[in-house]
Amino acid sequence: MTALSFDETGVDVVYEGTEFRLEKQLIEEATQKSYQNVTDHEVLKIIEENPELSGEPARIGDILRTA
Repeated sequence: MTALSFDETGVDVVYEGTEFRLEKQLIEEATQKSYQNVTDHEVLKIIEENPELSGEPARIGDILRTA
């Protein structure tokens, strides 16, 4: 399972027991979208080749507003 923790400057990730950070700029470059408009599903696709996606995708901007 992959754990994601979002903040204004990037995402803290725990993937297969390894912790690392994806910075906002890297996410924007990888998705060709503004950080606020990227979804959690798109972030998972950056990390994993074939992630198990469940539920509706949530925009980072919405996630940060509700946190």
